[in-house]
Amino acid sequence: MKYYVYILLSKFKNKFYTYVGYTINLKKRLDLHNEAKGAKFTRGKKWIIIYSKIYKKKSLALKYEYKLKKDRKMRNKIKFNYLKKNENINFTTL
Repeated sequence: MKYYVYILLSKFKNKFYTYVGYTINLKKRLDLHNEAKGAKFTRGKKWIIIYSKIYKKKSLALKYEYKLKKDRKMRNKIKFNYLKKNENINFTTL
């Protein structure tokens, strides 16, 4: 089985937010977040996936998810690199 660790990005009131999670079905999980059925923090915002990594073992995925959640510097680096490459993101049409 595949386990995905992902970072989501959203823009709300002119500020960018990230969310880190793990799942076995990336598309379904993103849909749940965007339908306000995901984590409480993600409700009311439109999200896009800016980063994902695949693991074969759940334990490794959970360890990496925990690391990303705690490492703000790494998350911000991923976020800023994504925003630099994709300057014309339109969150309203997601």
